[in-house]
Amino acid sequence: MAGIIETIKFAGTLVLALPAALAGLDLLLLRGQTAFGVALIGLAVGLVVVQHWLTTPTDVPELLAERVVGTVAKEPDSETDDEP
Repeated sequence: MAGIIETIKFAGTLVLALPAALAGLDLLLLRGQTAFGVALIGLAVGLVVVQHWLTTPTDVPELLAERVVGTVAKEPDSETDDEP
């Protein structure tokens, strides 16, 4: 489940990627400029993929905090019904 920060980052990426994708579709389907249309669609897809998979220096403290919390406070393996 993504947190609020990841959602805001994804929305910011979509603000840049959606106009490029729409312009690429317009060029590809309506105007017949295949090369520019495919390039813009590829750029839009690339933006979203890079944002999802790339770890930036600002992400490092968040990743470290998640690891520390995961090692310090582990979930119990299973709950038993033997308790009174």
